[in-house]
Amino acid sequence: MKLSTKGRYGLRALIDLAQYSETEPVSITSISDRQGISERYLEQLMAMLKKAGLVKSIRGAGGGYILAKELKDISVGDVLRALEGSLEPVECSGLNPEEGCKAADSCVTKYVWQRINDSINQTVDEIKLDQLVMESRKMGCHDPHGQTGCKN
Repeated sequence: MKLSTKGRYGLRALIDLAQYSETEPVSITSISDRQGISERYLEQLMAMLKKAGLVKSIRGAGGGYILAKELKDISVGDVLRALEGSLEPVECSGLNPEEGCKAADSCVTKYVWQRINDSINQTVDEIKLDQLVMESRKMGCHDPHGQTGCKN
């Protein structure tokens, strides 16, 4: 499985938003400046994250984006699925009886694919945004004045 820039940049943007929206909404421009991601691309990503219920937009002067949920309630899996869709690297019709795989009854590899899929989903669902923000602060990636940001 290889994540696109949507997933990678979107997760970075959401971590940035989590760090800097503690007291006020965060503008696309400020995220763009800190993360080195184009404003147009960030607007697309934020629209997808908003549709998934992970962020809210605040209009007007001093507007921008804030998280729609608590940090501890947003998983990496939530973010990646909102931006990438399914995270399963193997699509196997033998895992979905309604798809009617002719070899499903005698195919043992479906168990391998299921374990891989389950492992990936479990891992990304266990990592929460609050953990990533804490790690980012340990690494020195958070400047309360917005002057620096880690670009991972």
